[in-house]
Amino acid sequence: MKGVSRSFFTHFFTLTFFVVVALAYFHPVLQGKVIFQSDIMQYTGMAKEQNDFRKDYDKEPYWTNGAFGGMPTYQLGANYPHNYVKKLDRALRFLPRPADYLFLYFLGFYILLCCLKIDYKLAVIGALAFGFSTYLIIILGVGHNAKAHAIAYLPMILGGIMLSFRKKYFWGFVLAALGMALEINANHYQMTYYFMLLVLVIGLVLLIDAIRNKALLSYLKSVGVLLLAVFLGIAVNATALMATKEYADWSTRGSSELTINPDGSPKEATQGLSRDYITEYSYGLTESLNLFVPRLFGGSNNEDLGTKSKAYAYLTEQGVPRSQALEFASGLPLYWGSQPIVAGPAYVGAILVFLFIMGLFLVKGRTKWWLLGGVLLSLVLSWGKNFGWLTDFMIDYFPFYDKFRAVSSIQVVLELCVPVLGVLAVSELLGTTQKREEKLKALKLSFLICAGIGVVLLLVKGMFDFDGLNDEVYQRYFGDEVLAMIKRDREAVYINDTLRSLIFVLLTAVLLWFFIKEKIKERIMLVFLAVLICFDLVGVALRYVDQDDFVSKRRMNQPFQISNTDKQILADTTVYRVYDASEGLNGARTSYFHKSIGGYHAAKPAVIQDLFEYHIYRNNRQVLNMLNVKYVIQQNEEGQRVASVNPEAHGNAWFVELLLPVQTADEEIMALDSMKLASEAVFNRSDFPLINQFRYEVDSTASISLLNYKPNQLEYLTVNDHDGIAVFSELYYPQGWNAYLDGIEVPHFRVNYGLRAMEVPSGEHKIEFKFEPEVIARGSMITMISSILFGIILVGGGFFAYFRSRKKQLKE
Repeated sequence: MKGVSRSFFTHFFTLTFFVVVALAYFHPVLQGKVIFQSDIMQYTGMAKEQNDFRKDYDKEPYWTNGAFGGMPTYQLGANYPHNYVKKLDRALRFLPRPADYLFLYFLGFYILLCCLKIDYKLAVIGALAFGFSTYLIIILGVGHNAKAHAIAYLPMILGGIMLSFRKKYFWGFVLAALGMALEINANHYQMTYYFMLLVLVIGLVLLIDAIRNKALLSYLKSVGVLLLAVFLGIAVNATALMATKEYADWSTRGSSELTINPDGSPKEATQGLSRDYITEYSYGLTESLNLFVPRLFGGSNNEDLGTKSKAYAYLTEQGVPRSQALEFASGLPLYWGSQPIVAGPAYVGAILVFLFIMGLFLVKGRTKWWLLGGVLLSLVLSWGKNFGWLTDFMIDYFPFYDKFRAVSSIQVVLELCVPVLGVLAVSELLGTTQKREEKLKALKLSFLICAGIGVVLLLVKGMFDFDGLNDEVYQRYFGDEVLAMIKRDREAVYINDTLRSLIFVLLTAVLLWFFIKEKIKERIMLVFLAVLICFDLVGVALRYVDQDDFVSKRRMNQPFQISNTDKQILADTTVYRVYDASEGLNGARTSYFHKSIGGYHAAKPAVIQDLFEYHIYRNNRQVLNMLNVKYVIQQNEEGQRVASVNPEAHGNAWFVELLLPVQTADEEIMALDSMKLASEAVFNRSDFPLINQFRYEVDSTASISLLNYKPNQLEYLTVNDHDGIAVFSELYYPQGWNAYLDGIEVPHFRVNYGLRAMEVPSGEHKIEFKFEPEVIARGSMITMISSILFGIILVGGGFFAYFRSRKKQLKE
C-alpha cells in the first residue's frame, strides 16, 4: 500500500510539472491571450453559421450553407449524442489552448514510457523531448489542432499495445481502447492511419519474435485483446466515423464519375486523391538531414534573422531605412528545399538523433527492431515522389493510402520512435546489464557517426547552390543583388546550425562519458541531459512559435473585420450567395459574413470543386446564376474589394420547361455550357431512370418563393397552374435531405450536376426540405451501446483486478 501511495504521488507531481512547463512555454495564455492560428481563423469563418445556429436553437444543424454552396458539418466540429469520449477529452484538455495540446504530448509519452518500465525521471525527460519536437510545436502555431490532438494520443495507444504484449492483458486492453477512442475523437484520421502502419511493423517484428521463442499462443492472445480494444475504441465513435465516411464519399476524397478533364482530355481514373496532389509535399532525400540540423535547408519560407541577416546589411548599405530593412529581414524566404511551402523543419533534435543511434548499439531485443523499422518506413514514405516506386506501390495497392495528401506528414511516426529509442539508450547506460566497455564503445561509435555527418555536411557545402523554387519571383521583385544576399543567408544558417548540432552532440557525449566513468552522479547527469535537450529543442521551437504569435482572444473569436462592401451586401435581407473572386475555392472570410460558394477545407464537396474547375473558373456565369450568386466581390483598380450585383441570379428556386436526359456524368457537367439554365435542366438518367416526362408548361403566373430559412430546413410556397419541375439552388446531397410536399415525404432528384429538383403538381403547395441524417440516429445508438459496454468492462475488470491483487497480498 505504501508503494501504491508513493507511485500515486510521483505521477501526480510529474503531471503537475507538465502543467507548469506547458503554461510556461505558452505563458501568454495566462494573460488571457490566444495564439494566432491561420487555420483556426479559417475554421471560424467556415463554422460561423453552424455556431450561430447553436446559440439560437441550442442544437446541431448538421448542415451549413455558409461555405461551398452547402455541406454537412460533420468535419466542422459537429457535436453528436452520447459522445462521452468527447467529454473525457475536454476534461483532459483543461488548460488554455494551445498549452492543452502540449500537456497532452507530455502526458501521452510519459504513459508510454511508464508502460515500457522506464524510470519516471527518464520518462519525464523523454516526455519533454517528444513534446518540444519542432514539428509538434509548429503545427500548434499554424493551427493544425486536429493533427496535434491526434498525435498526442498515439503514445497512449502504443502504451496499451506494449502492456498487452507484456501479458498485462486487462490494463493493456483498457489503455489501448481508451487511447483509440480518444484518438478517433481527435478527428484526424491521416495521423491514425500512419500510426497503424507502425502497428503493422510492430506486429510483424513481435510475430517473428514469438515464433522464434515458441510463444505464438501468447502473441495471438495479445493480438485478440488489442483487436477487441480497437473495435471498442472505434465503436464508441461510431457516429463520427459513419458520418465522416458518408461525407467522404461525396467529397473530393471520394471517387469521381467524371472521365474527362475540363479541356476534354482523358481524366486519370482514381478512387481517391490525384497522385500529384498526394505527393505535392514530398521530403527531399538530403532534406531529411534537417532531422539532425534544423535549418540545413533554410528552415522555413519566413525566417527571421533580424539585424544578423546579410540581406539586412546590404539593404541598409544601399540607403534603405533600417525599419524597412528589418521588416524585410524578419520574413526571409530561406527555405530552399523541394516542397512548395514549409512553416519550419521537422527537427527532432541533434541530441535525440545521437541517443537514437546509440540505442541501436545498446538496446537489445525486439523493441529496438520495431522502433528502427518504424523510423525507416516513416522516412522513405515521407520522400513521396522522390522515392517513386514505393510511393506508387502504396497508392496503387495499399488500402486508403490515396485518401491522404502531404505524405511528408508520415514523419510523425519517426517523431514518436526516435525519442523512445533514445530514452531506452539512456536507460541502458543507467542499468547494469552491460559492461562499462560496451557502453563506452557505443558512445564512441555514436559520436563518430554524428560528428562525421556534421563534418561531411560542412565539407560538401560548396556543392550546393542554395537555389529555391521561387527564386525567380524574388529576383523579379527585388533584383539580383538582394537574391544573392538571400542565398548568402541560406548558406550562413546552414553553417551555423550544423555547428550548433555538432556542439550539442559533443556536450552530450562528454556528459555521458563523465557518467560512465563515474565522475558524476546519475541525478546530476539526468538534470544536465534534460537541460541540454530542452535548450536544444526549445531554442529551435521558439524560432517559429513564441509570445509574438499571441493575440487578444477577441481577434481570434472575431478574426475578420467587416468592410463597407460586406455591410452593403448584408443590407439585402433575402437569401442568396456571394462569390469572392479573389478567394475562389480557398478562403473562409466570405463564409464568416455571407453564404459563400467558396470556403476552406481539405475535403471539399466534389460537386462544387468540379463546378469551379469545369465552369466557374472558365467564366460560365450561368453556373453562378443557378447557385443563386447574387453578389460577386472583385478588386477594383485601386485594389479595393467591391461588390457587383448579379441581376441574372435565378433565385432560391424556379420552374423549368425542359428536362434534358443524358447517360453519363461527363455529359451532364458538359451540358451546362450550352443550356439555358433559367428554363432548362439536365439530369443523368442512369441515376434517375424513373423520370419519363421531359417537357413542361411554365407561364408567367408560376412562382416559387422561400418562406423560411434555416440551414437544415427550407420552406417554400409554390403556385403553378400546371404540373412542373422545380429546381432549387441548393446542392443535392443523397443522404439526409428529405423533401416534403404538403407534409408528405416525396422523392427529389439531382439536376445540373449538383442541384436539387422535384416534381410539383399544379396548384398551391408548401414544400419543405429537412436535413434528417439517418447516419446520426444509427451511429448514436451504436455509440451509446458501446459506451455502456466499455463502462461495464472497465468497472467490472477494475474490481476483478483489485480483488485479485488483494488476494495475492493476503497470501503473501
